[in-house]
This record gives sequence, structure tokens and C-alpha cells, in this order.
Amino acid sequence: MASLKLHVNGEEHLVDVDPETPLLWVLRDTLGLTGTKYSCGMSLCGACTVLLDDEAVRSCVTAASEAVGRKITTIEGLGAKGLHPLQKAWIEEEVPQCGYCQSGQILAAAALLLRNPDPSDADIDEAMSEILCRCGTYGRIRRAIHRAAKEVGRETVR
Repeated sequence: MASLKLHVNGEEHLVDVDPETPLLWVLRDTLGLTGTKYSCGMSLCGACTVLLDDEAVRSCVTAASEAVGRKITTIEGLGAKGLHPLQKAWIEEEVPQCGYCQSGQILAAAALLLRNPDPSDADIDEAMSEILCRCGTYGRIRRAIHRAAKEVGRETVR
């Protein structure tokens, strides 16, 4: 066990965990942030995606120690000041069906818009290609990202 200082959603947290504990479990079990979902546990599906210094990472295979000194954003932090443009677009485009993958989808989309505020369909397809949606709402996801990109022009992505 070690005491690790993590910067999550704008707040500092001191957690006593094994440094190799997956970040997913620290977020969910230690900090109670259950918006980040566990699915495959092997970095194959993307349901556990969070932002680490504004880059999409799979929290199921990222050791908590790798996040020390870095900015972690979960779905709870993305909309901390009201609905994020992506969250609004997700609702307006009626993206979720079962909803399980949606926090990972939205955070991967946020990382895309942070580096490319006006993505093409190809940019979106590439950025989102490794986040699996069993319900197959990929067309709605693409439309929601384009809708949110229009909002990003009027406000910041974060």
C-alpha cells in the first residue's frame, strides 16, 4: 500500500492503495465515482475510458501510480459545471440505448474535440473505433459529436 495523490475532476485526493491497482478500481471503489464502467478489464472495449491530461485512456489497464501528478477527468467531472456540450448532444441525438458504454464514448469524444474541434466523419470514426457499443448507435454518436463540435466554437470543450 502507498499513499497516492490523485487530481480527479479538479479535486486532490489522497488514496491508500497498491500503486499497481487499476485506476478504474480507485475511481469506483475508493472514490465512489461509478460513472466509469468496468466491462472487459483488458482494454478491449473502452467502457472504462477516462481522460488523463486530456487524453483518452483505458482506466482498467492504467495503474493508479501512472496517474499521480496528472489531471484525471471522469464523466462526473466533465459535466461538473452543468451539462457539457457532448452530454447535451448525446441527449438531443438520443444516443444511448442501454447506456453502458456511454461514459467511455463521451470521454473519448471529449479527447477528440480537445485536439480537433471540427472533426470530419473520418476523424470521428478513427477516434471512436475502439469504443464498442453493443447497441450499435455509432451513427447517432457521430451526429452527436458533430453537434457538440458546433457548440465548442462558442464555448470551451471543458
